[in-house]
Amino acid sequence: MTNEDVLVMILAGGEGKRLFPLTRDRAKPAVPFGGRYRIIDFVLNNFVNSGFFKIKVLTQYKSDSLNKHITSGWSLSPFLSQYVDLVPAQMRTGGDWYMGTADAVFQNINQILDADPNYLCVFGGDHIYKMDVSQMLDYHKKKKADLTISAIQVPIEEASEFGIMEVDENWRLISFEEKPANPKTIPNNPKMCLASMGNYIFNRNILVDALFKDACSEKTRHDFGKNVIPSLLEENKKIFVYNFNNNKFAGMSDSEKGYWRDVGNVDAYWQANMDLLDYSPELNLYSKEWPLRTFNYNYPPAKFIWQEGDRVGKATNSMVSEGCIISGGSLSRCILAPKVRINSYSQISESILMENVSIGRHAEIKRAIIDKNVTILAEMKIGFDREEDEKRGFYVSEGGVTVVPKGARL
Repeated sequence: MTNEDVLVMILAGGEGKRLFPLTRDRAKPAVPFGGRYRIIDFVLNNFVNSGFFKIKVLTQYKSDSLNKHITSGWSLSPFLSQYVDLVPAQMRTGGDWYMGTADAVFQNINQILDADPNYLCVFGGDHIYKMDVSQMLDYHKKKKADLTISAIQVPIEEASEFGIMEVDENWRLISFEEKPANPKTIPNNPKMCLASMGNYIFNRNILVDALFKDACSEKTRHDFGKNVIPSLLEENKKIFVYNFNNNKFAGMSDSEKGYWRDVGNVDAYWQANMDLLDYSPELNLYSKEWPLRTFNYNYPPAKFIWQEGDRVGKATNSMVSEGCIISGGSLSRCILAPKVRINSYSQISESILMENVSIGRHAEIKRAIIDKNVTILAEMKIGFDREEDEKRGFYVSEGGVTVVPKGARL
């Protein structure tokens, strides 16, 4: 089943300041995840697996690695009018870069007019989750909505971090408030709130009209959550909320129900990666029914070396990508991207090693993220002494996760 009358626009221009230094050289959607993926792969797979094949990816901030990844790994069939197109910021409507999420779409309104769809899916490109988007579209059509917003349930204590929505008994939107101090709760559930996931399905004419009105307003931040949605509420448009907890996808396990992570800071990003290592993970990367595609490396299989009296390479509760050589050393709860080299007697735990990282002999690392193209020297210790790590120029998060930046010289 394909959705020929739908155009997808993925917002992938985010700077991701809170994920620094992983976003020092790349946009947040391009940050590696789970060893061999990028964050944006998850939303792209959601759409392709759901039968949506007309996809525009709106880029802006430090997009070079994102551009290369999309170009190399996401080639659909133009013969069947299928595409994942990169759309860089072009300043078509003036001399400014994108001034907000709504402005990003407005500056590319020519893409909408040219494609002439009946429906627009406007989704973020920087979250980790699985979702059958066709079910949300069916809900949108059934409700005869002008706009449908996907929502996840969050405890009331966490509501101040999200855009919170109030709905009536039919799940029609009553109010929308960004990061409220006194959030409205779900009907008949005073401990939980409905948080916007930043994923929207619009009727084409509703979106186009709303974007032109927002662009002409002098009192706006050109943001969907802060401006466009409240304006549509004032106009009494039919806005409904889709409960993400009701979404089911092919091959879904019990542990995956409602899994959605905003990996907006280093601690959340580290934890989401560690979630993959559980015996029954909340996010399963190995499902045949819901494949997770990405760029495929032409590297040889991972190799573990054992040599009596010298090298014993082993890994427990870890994910090891292709091209890795475990030439001795011990891994526990680690994720290795392609082309990582682990040398003898090193001990690494609860860490993420990105592409082309080399770990020297007798090195010790725990609760760390080592970005691409870094060589850790022999006998070096990382993640044991916060003050020492910071003196070396590493970043240490509030939760005590040490990040060694991309290409760092030690």
